[in-house]
Amino acid sequence: MKEGAPQQAPGKGEVVSESPRSPDTTMVTVVYALYLASFVVGFTSVIGVVIAYTYGGSGPAWLDEHYRYQIRTFWIGLLYASVATLLTLIVIGFPLLLALAVWFIVRCVKGFKGVQEKRAPHSVDSWLL
Repeated sequence: MKEGAPQQAPGKGEVVSESPRSPDTTMVTVVYALYLASFVVGFTSVIGVVIAYTYGGSGPAWLDEHYRYQIRTFWIGLLYASVATLLTLIVIGFPLLLALAVWFIVRCVKGFKGVQEKRAPHSVDSWLL
């Protein structure tokens, strides 16, 4: 295949072969790192979602799926956090907040792993893992 010629977008979970000009995965990795840093700093996930919105749609399909995954992780996590915080009034929210932290970390780790393997994350549309 000629360099610069359009390639078919890989399906979810497919590994992309290395090319001489492999796409830059730096910003996707930075967003995952910002999401994890939000446990310490607090507001870095907002910066991460802004970056995901900015860079989404500018790369190959598998990389764009990561940005979509990150955006969905932010908004779904915000919804879960809002509900869990409201439920702390009746005590059940505390274990839900802990479960949310585990959910968030697992999604970020899965994303990191997918970027290293140069493939789209599994189950991008899932509300769970």
